This record gives sequence, structure tokens and C-alpha cells, in this order.
Amino acid sequence: MQSVEDIYREHSRTVYRFLLSRTGSPDLAEELTQETFYLAVKGIDRFDGSCKISTWLIAIAKNALSSWRRKNPETESLESAQAAGVSSVPDSGEGQVEIMKAIRLLPEETREVMYMRLFGDLSFRQIGEIMEKTESWARVTYFRGREKLKKELEK
Repeated sequence: MQSVEDIYREHSRTVYRFLLSRTGSPDLAEELTQETFYLAVKGIDRFDGSCKISTWLIAIAKNALSSWRRKNPETESLESAQAAGVSSVPDSGEGQVEIMKAIRLLPEETREVMYMRLFGDLSFRQIGEIMEKTESWARVTYFRGREKLKKELEK
């Protein structure tokens, strides 16, 4: 097995981008990335190799984020935080708030893919790994989600 330093060097950026896509906050994403690797080191004996290490780390990151949200319920929601400062989503004339409202209406998996691609700047390959699907699945899901957004915004 790789050393902890090698694992961190290889996967920290992916974990950080995933968390950034879910929080919209670089500081919080960095804090939760550190927490993720701390929890991974603590629980390394539970990693059985049945999945990729990146998938295991993203699962830990999801749990760390859920735990943080339970402890900080007064913070604004992901959608409102991203709507306030998103610049990577193209403005379709309806404005970014309308785009964020439309994204919230998408099915959960599609919504996650959209967040990871638009806000986390993750590749389709990385999204496929995180979601435990193929790169092609990630591409198709993203493009179908984008088409649904266009239709929703035309209403």
C-alpha cells in the first residue's frame, strides 16, 4: 500500500475539489479536506481494497461534510452560498440565482454531477470515480442535466 504522504499528494486535490463543489467555500473545503485525511488515517484499518482509494476518501469526505453541517445548522445552505458567488456558471439571461433554482430541481445524482463539474471543476473521469460509475455515465448525466436546465430556464 502507498504511504500516507503519497495518498495525500495523489488524492487531496480531488477531495478538495469535491468538497468545494459541495460547500462553495474554499476555506471550509480546505478544513474538511484535512479532516477527511485525518479520519482516513484513523480508520485505515477499515479500508479493505474493495474500491478505489479515491472513492473511499470521497465517502469519508461526504461523512465529514454531513457531520460539519449537523454541527453548524445556522450556516447558509449550499445552494444559497453558491448562488451568491458562482462565476463558472454561464449566465443564460435568467441570472445565476435562477440557474441555481433550476439545478435544485434536478434528480439528486444529476444535481451532484452538475455541482462537481460546474463548481468543483472536476473532470468527467473524476466524477465517474466519485459516483462509482463510468466516465461516459458522468458525461451523459452532465449533458442531460444541462439540457434539462435549458428547458427549465426557457419556461
